[in-house]
Amino acid sequence: MERLQKIIANNGYTSRRKAEELIKMGKVKVNGKVILELGTKVNKEDTIEIEGNVLKINEKKVYYLLNKPRGVISSVTDPENRKTVVSLIDTDERIYPIGRLDYDTTGLILLTNDGELANLLMHPKNEVEKKYIAKIEGVLSPSEFYGLKKGIVIEGRKVIPTHLKVKKEIENSSIVEICILEGRNHIVKKIFESLGHPVEKLKRESYAFLTLGNLKSGEYRELSLKEVKKLYSLK
Repeated sequence: MERLQKIIANNGYTSRRKAEELIKMGKVKVNGKVILELGTKVNKEDTIEIEGNVLKINEKKVYYLLNKPRGVISSVTDPENRKTVVSLIDTDERIYPIGRLDYDTTGLILLTNDGELANLLMHPKNEVEKKYIAKIEGVLSPSEFYGLKKGIVIEGRKVIPTHLKVKKEIENSSIVEICILEGRNHIVKKIFESLGHPVEKLKRESYAFLTLGNLKSGEYRELSLKEVKKLYSLK
């Protein structure tokens, strides 16, 4: 027996938080009965209906690493019919991205139908490191660089990079490598914008120990069992 919202999330329908919202709204049924109480326990033999859709219980967990192209959104579907990261993966399983990359941001993103792993990787307490390469306007002054290394307050919370390096300065722009543990939306862009150096281009190069390797833009690969176990060990 498991909590209803956990089963919904673990089988790739939506996040656990969104599942809780759907339950409160009366949009979830178990064996034909509307469930309104959070924490209700069910088993895999029960028939779970969400917004009129019968939940497919995934027996097979799948894990993909995608080199996200620019102009693709980090979502399962899009009301504006834009291309999504899910549409780039050839699979019959109901997968979704772990976290987000902006529409114009490229690089490494993970997709899965394993809600437990997704929650583990996105939870702030597990401090999963992400490395980005940012092309920013202008050149960081020494005071800006060392100030950022010590940490910068963004929307009331301090962000301290685990690594910061200026790789190149070209005319009135710079290429900066930055590693952070943060997972807030647009956080890298907000860091540099707060210093007066808007981001022109942004690419995520690594996620924890995973890198893009030789994957070209739009290409993907499945994670190995060893890699999945190593991701679980980050908890």
